[in-house]
Amino acid sequence: MSGNWIGMATLYKRETWRFLKVWNQTLIAPMITTTIFLAIFALAMGGNARVVHGLPFVDFIAPGLIMMAMVQNAFANTSSSFMIAKLQGVIIDWLMPPFSALELTLGMMLGGMTRGLMVGCTVALAMSFFVPLHLHSIPHLLFFAVMSTMMLSLLGIITGIFGNTPDQVAMVTNFIITPLSFLSGTFYSVQDLPPFFQHISHANPFFYMIDGFRFSMIGSADSNPTLGMAVLAVANLVLFLTAHRMFKLGWRLKS
Repeated sequence: MSGNWIGMATLYKRETWRFLKVWNQTLIAPMITTTIFLAIFALAMGGNARVVHGLPFVDFIAPGLIMMAMVQNAFANTSSSFMIAKLQGVIIDWLMPPFSALELTLGMMLGGMTRGLMVGCTVALAMSFFVPLHLHSIPHLLFFAVMSTMMLSLLGIITGIFGNTPDQVAMVTNFIITPLSFLSGTFYSVQDLPPFFQHISHANPFFYMIDGFRFSMIGSADSNPTLGMAVLAVANLVLFLTAHRMFKLGWRLKS
């Protein structure tokens, strides 16, 4: 199957260098912010005196904080790229080259995933100086890291295409991304919730990202990791097809 793969690689390189040029804001800032989160919640909620899933509390929340930083930055990379291009009036530079909808989707998606994964590495490195990070399953860790950043990168593309103003993108961040992140079991075990709220948590796709990634590190989870893998696979398929369709139609891009 032929395609403009050199062009797609160039688009990916552009998206990568865009955040690497301001690495102190895109890589170092999330590392510092997430480490402060770890310190605050550890001190406020008992630190090592509290045990969750047989582990000290800080060991329990560390994987969730790493995942939260990864997905938030994957979303920010793709959504901000669209918003900057629209505000500066250079969105036409993406549409004029001989890119197919598939190549545009892949190039943008991979750029967001790269930022998310790199943020995850820097956050994990910083946390390793304060918390003993565990590693239970490398395949699960790779799967949940890649699929979770892919999911938020695709959601960022859809949000970026939909939004014509920074307020519209901020609305998605403030009312969807942030609440779902904080209500995903990052700072608590879902098993400690009443049954009704456990069911609500299981309807949150962010829960499966956090829970699966935590399982890959500490070997304990609030749900079946296989179910989480299936949920993320289906969600990514739906989001990818949606983003691809939006690019193909040029919705809110060509008008």
